[in-house]
Amino acid sequence: MVVAFVGIHVPLLTLLVSFLVSSTFPMGLTVRVLIIGLCATLAGTICTLYALRDLLAPVVLTAKSLRDYANLRALPNLPTEFSDEVGLLMSNTSRTIQQLDQVIHYMASYDDLTGLPNQTLLSSRLQQRLSHAQQKHQFFAVSSFAIGNLDAVYSAFGKESSESFVRAVAQRLSLQFHESVLFSYLGGGLFTAVQTHSEESTNRAVLAQTILEALQEPFMLDEQEIYAVVNIGTSVYPYDSTEINQLLQHANAALNQAKQLGRNTHQFFASEMNVKLQERLSLENELRCALARNELQLHYQPRVETQSGRIVAVEALLRWHSPTRGWVSPGTFIPIAEDSGLILSLGTWILKTACRQNRLWQEAGLPPIRMAVNLSVHQLRQDNFGALVGDILAETQLDAASLELEVTESLMMDNMQQSIDTLQALGDRGITLALDDFGTGYSSLSYLRRFPIDTLKIDQSFVQNVLSDVGDAAITKTIIALAQNLQLNITAEGVETQEQFEFIKSQGCDEVQGFYFSRPILADHLTDLLQNGANLSKQSAPMS
Repeated sequence: MVVAFVGIHVPLLTLLVSFLVSSTFPMGLTVRVLIIGLCATLAGTICTLYALRDLLAPVVLTAKSLRDYANLRALPNLPTEFSDEVGLLMSNTSRTIQQLDQVIHYMASYDDLTGLPNQTLLSSRLQQRLSHAQQKHQFFAVSSFAIGNLDAVYSAFGKESSESFVRAVAQRLSLQFHESVLFSYLGGGLFTAVQTHSEESTNRAVLAQTILEALQEPFMLDEQEIYAVVNIGTSVYPYDSTEINQLLQHANAALNQAKQLGRNTHQFFASEMNVKLQERLSLENELRCALARNELQLHYQPRVETQSGRIVAVEALLRWHSPTRGWVSPGTFIPIAEDSGLILSLGTWILKTACRQNRLWQEAGLPPIRMAVNLSVHQLRQDNFGALVGDILAETQLDAASLELEVTESLMMDNMQQSIDTLQALGDRGITLALDDFGTGYSSLSYLRRFPIDTLKIDQSFVQNVLSDVGDAAITKTIIALAQNLQLNITAEGVETQEQFEFIKSQGCDEVQGFYFSRPILADHLTDLLQNGANLSKQSAPMS
């Protein structure tokens, strides 16, 4: 606009003034002509500006639409019927913003891995289902299900393969159900499915059953067949709740219950689950404070050499005495510690306390024994676990040969190569390694050959029935013979009677552990046993 004004009006005004100055017109006429020229120039400028305003109106409107979308997410309402350059600008801008809005909405509402609705869109659509069900007096089921072996796939094949696994599960379910079921993916292998039932008599377990059936067939992953392990928990509107968040919470509670029942199981929500969930959360909160309040302690159960009766090792066992609950069973609080991650801090405390206690026994001049400590899968997964154990041994000044770490078969199988590498590093430090509960897990000779272990522990479930069950007796004999052939130390757990002890001893088992000799006892009581040099194999009754 400035260029147009300077380029057109200034030359004309200059020409007009030059003409008037050089002419012989009277002054009055010259002034009048000059005023008329200026007025005409001003009128022309006003008309030009008015015309430019109309010409620039589409551009201004387009700019305003862009600002409104950026600030208010308001979609533009620009005219699209014009075919000139400015009309195309408005039309293209409107179309581009609408497409951009669709992309942003998709990214905010759908999971980028599976293409299924995410938590945000799930809540919105569940609210729509709820309103519709209220109007039509319908029922709908909300099912939460999780891929239980996703971590194992990730450990074995890597991130890309585990993501492909999740994507394949989502695709199969989407093709199986089409639009009859609303699926969503919440991350971490957790899915949600919603299905509406028009009649109360409809079998609400059909959805879960169909999901389990659909996932029975294997998935091809890196040219290997992988089976999905799935547990499903279901809540039903309006029986379990009339609120969206509670329906989802109840479905998750039922899912947790299903996981405890085993693989590929389904569980409906029951009000008792809510009570159990609240109790579990309360117990977890108390457990978080138990260590700081000195409510935790270690008890030690002797392990006896079968031939001499000497105490050659002790197993450190965690016990919790709550001021409000009394003695809490390890079977109750250990799984909670595992699930919540508290097991890492608890495991470090157990290792330090057990190693320090063994060092105190050695400084007191008592016979040297091994201190056995159970490991959690979470501890074994720590990248720096070997260094952590080394630091604890250095801090407590305990020789590595005086420490024995126990792992289970299932723990080893969770991430075999990492477990083997970690245990090999611990073994290289001189630490004794034991495979606990042998016979109850995979019990594969090919796996056993790869495990860098020194001791096999026969599970107490075999020992308890060794005199009455021919199968358990055969398994016990086989494990002992296997350990002898592999030149491994062999320990039998759960020995409670003299007859069991005599049978185990006759088979050549190296060490035994159980109530027949001693229950888990406090360090002071065990100190007395070690000082007295008791020959526990001659005990005729369990010690308390």
